[in-house]
Amino acid sequence: MHPFTRADAALPGLAANPALPPALVDLLIERADADAADVLAEREDLGRARALALARRGDEVAVRLARDGRLTASDIDPADRPRAALALLEQGAGTAEWARLLAAHPVVEVREALAACPRLPCDVVAALAADPDVRVVTELALWTDGGTAARLARHPHAEVRSAAAANARTPPEVLAALVTGEGLPPARRCLVCDREATPYVHGPHCARRHCELRPGAACDGSHQSTVHDTWLRAIGNPATPAGALVGFAGHPSVLLRRELAGRTDVPGHVLERLAGDPVPGVRAAVAENPEAGADLLGVLAGDGDPQVRRAVAFNPVVPLDVLARVAAGTRIGPVLLPRIAAATQGEAGELAESPHPAVRALLAERRDLPEGIRDALAADADAKVVKAAARHPGLSEAALRAMLDRYGDQVAAAVAGNPEAPPSLLESLARREPTRTPRCRPPRCGSSYGLSVRAPEAAPGRAGQEPPCRTAPPAGTAAPAGTASPVPVPASGDRHRFPYPGCDHPAAVMII
Repeated sequence: MHPFTRADAALPGLAANPALPPALVDLLIERADADAADVLAEREDLGRARALALARRGDEVAVRLARDGRLTASDIDPADRPRAALALLEQGAGTAEWARLLAAHPVVEVREALAACPRLPCDVVAALAADPDVRVVTELALWTDGGTAARLARHPHAEVRSAAAANARTPPEVLAALVTGEGLPPARRCLVCDREATPYVHGPHCARRHCELRPGAACDGSHQSTVHDTWLRAIGNPATPAGALVGFAGHPSVLLRRELAGRTDVPGHVLERLAGDPVPGVRAAVAENPEAGADLLGVLAGDGDPQVRRAVAFNPVVPLDVLARVAAGTRIGPVLLPRIAAATQGEAGELAESPHPAVRALLAERRDLPEGIRDALAADADAKVVKAAARHPGLSEAALRAMLDRYGDQVAAAVAGNPEAPPSLLESLARREPTRTPRCRPPRCGSSYGLSVRAPEAAPGRAGQEPPCRTAPPAGTAAPAGTASPVPVPASGDRHRFPYPGCDHPAAVMII
């Protein structure tokens, strides 16, 4: 049997092997399946003749070769390989004749893909703008030049207008008109009323197969869901004048208010109003906005929602004192914050001396710190600061071992991830046994199994001491002489408080 005459999971591996003999490369091109062909397209020794042979294996690999520059316009017949021709047109490497041919292609998806290509001839753009399928015109409105986008903003279909609102080349005055509706004739159709009798609201659990309406799509004659999408796209388009958008600060739609809160060109009084929004996501968008002033960030740093406070921490221009206040009371995690990354050496020195371990830990995520600051963080008295510093390149083996000696398993994974850890240390980490031992802790209030925590009264002689762990005998067995008895179980229906099984801590009780 020939080695390539049957389906073989090893074919992609063979196709990627640079040591494959040329004769077998040619044979593999003839017999390759889609997976192997995709790998063959990446070979450096493919050459033009092999690329042409591989392109004949199917549209997928032909498109890949065209996008990678392995095929040119002279290698492709657009009538035979329209998708490969589109791949070259996307890169501006096709011909005007191809565009004219594909503009009349019977497959809608081909014309739709053509509408997204740059630098199309004017007659092709005009043909696509007059296409009978709204999907083609919508795609053209997303990517076309400003003049064509301005004309399509007056299109009778609301979906085309919505696409024009997302196009950054649409003139600002046209975008403002799409928001306010002034100067534009009303839209006559949308995707909802194209398919359904109005009024209609598309539910979230549509059982119809091949239904293309999104959940919540609605039309009562005003095309309200498409108009909402148009507003959302216009707010997200940086070319839309901010003056046309300020009214959305009080709009009932959370999506519109949140999108507006992220714009950097809205007036300060709008951001202040949005900073008091009842929805945390809107306030968080304001907190991340680099144009939010220091006073406003200071207010948001005391927000009751951790999502908002975390957004303040991720603001690239947050004052360091505000950041320190947020970090001291909010879980942020092991991440390099933009403001920490931009801190000067002087600011880094101040952060390294912060009384809050969380602030020092955030600073330790930087990998370009001066040696003095780096070594001070590596020798910090707090385990989470040391853990953040443990991955710093340049730390000596002695410093890494000192971390392990002090904090053990709390920093072991971070030390193991240090790119300059010596092999001897990595070997000892691989052989390391966990050093932590379980300790008895009182259960948290509201935890499972109906546990309740009550504040213990001070017991003489036990101040500052944690009671030892006590294990109760298995159910149904008697306690050994001289030891505590198992927790008694009351009759069914009774509710009593008992010490938590296996633990003498005075704060741990069990409600039954």
